[in-house]
This record gives sequence, structure tokens and C-alpha cells, in this order.
Amino acid sequence: MTPDNFRDAKIHPESSPELDRLVMQLIGRIADKWTMLVIEILTEKGELRFGQLSRACDGISQKMLTQTLRALERDGLVTRIVYPVIPPKVIYSLTELGLGLSEAFCGVWIWAQANHEKINNARAAYDASNMG
Repeated sequence: MTPDNFRDAKIHPESSPELDRLVMQLIGRIADKWTMLVIEILTEKGELRFGQLSRACDGISQKMLTQTLRALERDGLVTRIVYPVIPPKVIYSLTELGLGLSEAFCGVWIWAQANHEKINNARAAYDASNMG
């Protein structure tokens, strides 16, 4: 759905072009699988060091995890605390904003759980009708 559709549907009547852009940017950010996985892991485990987070995000490269964490930190969703010890100790955790986003997306899982059979049936029906 485009920002214009949101306004036209009167779902969010207080919407503005600036808010529309922000929502679309955030959807783009959280739609990638690594971002959602990092948020899910930090929600479940709380504070983690980079290595712990890397091991929990099976398959992510160090570069991609670093980029994902920086983007989340920039948006205020993750906090990064550096402890001045040798070797350096860096801890990542969700901010209040990040926890709120995690809670909001919990609804997607609840919806998927409630509708997974319908989705699977629709996919099977589509696949059956489009076999060539």
C-alpha cells in the first residue's frame, strides 16, 4: 500500500507527507530478514555482545550484522554500550522504541498463527491452478 492509499483509506487521517516517508522507510528497514531476526533475538535474550548476537543470527555475515546494528542504532531501536576494558566489551540491547516495535510485530506472528492454514490452502489452490 502506498502512502496515498493510507490517506485515501482514512486509516490514518492525521498523516502527512513526512510521516508517510518515515513509515515507508521503517517498513523498508524492518522488512529485511536480518533486522527482524536481530530484533527478535534481542527481545528474547536482552543484552548481548556482538559475538553472541552473531552466533544467534545463523548465516549472517559480520559485515551485514554490523550494518544492521548501525541502522537500528541510527533509528533509535538499538542501543550500543561500549565498556572501556581490554579487549573492548560492547553490549547491544533494544531501546524502548525497539521493544515497542517488537511488540507491534508480535501481532504479525499472532495473525500468521491464526491464519497459516488458510494461507497454505490459498497457496496450494493457486499452485494447482497455475501448474503448467
